[in-house]
Amino acid sequence: MGRLAQTDGLTDVQDEILKTIHQYVEDKIIPVAQDLEHADEYPQDIVDGLKELGVFGLTIPEEYGGLGESLLTYALVVEEIARGWMSVSGVINTHFIVAYLLMQHGTEEQKQKYLPSMATGEVRGAFSMSEPGLGSDVSAVSTKATKTDDGYSITGQKMWLTNGASSTLVAVLCKTDEGSDSVYKNMTTFLVEKEAGFGETAQGVTIPGKIAKMGYKGVETTEMILEDHRISADQILGGTPGKGFFQMMDGVEVGRVNVAARACGLAIRGFELGVAYAQQRKTFGKQIADHQAVLFRIAEMATKVETIHTMMVRAARLKDTGKRMDVEAGMAKMLASEYANEVVEDSFRIHGGYGYSKEYEIERLMREVKFMLIGEGTSDIQKMIIGRSLLKDYKL
Repeated sequence: MGRLAQTDGLTDVQDEILKTIHQYVEDKIIPVAQDLEHADEYPQDIVDGLKELGVFGLTIPEEYGGLGESLLTYALVVEEIARGWMSVSGVINTHFIVAYLLMQHGTEEQKQKYLPSMATGEVRGAFSMSEPGLGSDVSAVSTKATKTDDGYSITGQKMWLTNGASSTLVAVLCKTDEGSDSVYKNMTTFLVEKEAGFGETAQGVTIPGKIAKMGYKGVETTEMILEDHRISADQILGGTPGKGFFQMMDGVEVGRVNVAARACGLAIRGFELGVAYAQQRKTFGKQIADHQAVLFRIAEMATKVETIHTMMVRAARLKDTGKRMDVEAGMAKMLASEYANEVVEDSFRIHGGYGYSKEYEIERLMREVKFMLIGEGTSDIQKMIIGRSLLKDYKL
């Protein structure tokens, strides 16, 4: 590991976990990422290795078979994995959010039912809030859960499910008529069980196929069609309807830390590739790293990497204390995504024409890093969240 993006105050256990993941990334992910990404092939061997390392149960309490680690530990692990191949971090991200939702909001019966199998990776989680016409306006959710004699019937179309096919448990936000005047109290999160794969994966649940993307390949992104899907009231997250919006926003908050960590990983790798190439390529009789323009670019890239890593770590630590951190998570996500794009583009510029070739890793990073700008809310949405919260804190 280089001197950048180091984290003070970690325990010996955290240090050991990060060293293990770093070595796994070096040995098992980076050497195959290019070929798998270009083929848009699911990284099954890598995922199986992460299962063996206990990554799927990293934050799940020991009493449910997990490692019981903090959000900070998880974020630093994600940063390392994204440095190797961002898509792999996506494989565990939505799984982590569902496990987090269960830990924070699930009933004891739901925790006992799902968390031990999630810790081993046997049950894989996915997170479903978005819809084709939804965007960032969660109040416009149209997927409807209607009460029946023996539970609920869910009908609607969900969009942008990471791990939509490989998952077997999906946390789905639905509109329910609970009699409240507030639209936000008329939403409920359901725990929908299904089989892995495409097509009809459960009664009334269809995963049509993979959505073709410019980057973020390997991991599948899908739609989910629900047509009169019958589900019992026991599958309401937490057992009480009408709390779905607030549960999902809690999940999105930790998701923003996750995206910030992924952006940090991409920025670190972009810097590594750029500074290495700058010492290999020679022009006018010297390595291009000795040209002032390139040297300044390297200094700015490193400063941005250090800045966003520090902000991401602070947001994760705040969440671990249970303190309010909507501003910190929004700031970390916004700046990390923007700076990661700038660092990767600077590395691309250092590579010159070779950066445009698929033979070079930086070409893949250029496509992957764009997702950071929109995942878990755009920078504009983050600014709205940050601004509104600060106005409350500094109200005259």
